[in-house]
Amino acid sequence: MLASQNAVSAPTQFATIDDRKIAYRSLGDGPPLILCNRLRGVLDVWDPAFLDALAEHFRVITFDYSGLGQSTGRATYERKALAKDAKDLADALDLEQFVIGGWSLGGMAAQVVTARYAERVTHMILMGTTPPGKVNHPPEPIFMQTALKPDNDLEDEIILFFEPKSAASRAAAQRSHQRIAQRTTDLSPPIPEETYLRMLAETRHEDLFHDDGGYRDFLKSTSIPILVISGDHEIVFPVENWFDLNRECQSVHLMVFPQMGHGPHHEAPQICADLIASFVRNRPRS
Repeated sequence: MLASQNAVSAPTQFATIDDRKIAYRSLGDGPPLILCNRLRGVLDVWDPAFLDALAEHFRVITFDYSGLGQSTGRATYERKALAKDAKDLADALDLEQFVIGGWSLGGMAAQVVTARYAERVTHMILMGTTPPGKVNHPPEPIFMQTALKPDNDLEDEIILFFEPKSAASRAAAQRSHQRIAQRTTDLSPPIPEETYLRMLAETRHEDLFHDDGGYRDFLKSTSIPILVISGDHEIVFPVENWFDLNRECQSVHLMVFPQMGHGPHHEAPQICADLIASFVRNRPRS
């Protein structure tokens, strides 16, 4: 990564795709890594320490989904549409193959990208997310109660992404919050409450990740290397659901961080970035 480049100052660029523009930022050199964002996420919710650490090894590409943040088009949380945004952006940037990653809702999008465009994906990185279909361990109600507030403050972020019972995790939350706040210009606007409530209502299913594309069977059969990173107190997508599936998969690798929550890559950005880089380097696609 060039010394003058960092996640706080990287300029927003735009890819024109059909009748919409996708806002994105690109940081670093190396194999391309496209990151799909979480619920209510826009370009500026990623911890810059995590992106900067990744950019030591990858060309890191973050983006706003269609119709959200600085992107134009119709806004939706329909998983196939989110996946198409990532794939279309890869096409616009002439990326023949890439690593796909995703956090939370973005982890579902990443799984759809990998299943639908498997020939394009070398590795998949999933952070704080769920496997597809029916699961045995439900989310804790406090997550959605907190996530759907019109505005979230630091205390909400501790509940949502960290481990409130851990003093170390609460301190890490404050540091991450401060890092994210360092960017003060060229910001993506937050998603209006009416928009994210509409999108959630339109995509509501009994299963949080509705398996309408054979995605669970794909996970069981694919040889594409998959790394799942989770906290041991994952309040919305309990890591135990991955334990239930892991024995049936040939290429899913699971890393669980103790006393962490829904955002381990924000609590331990350097460790997570180094883990991802080592995984991609040492687990080539067969």
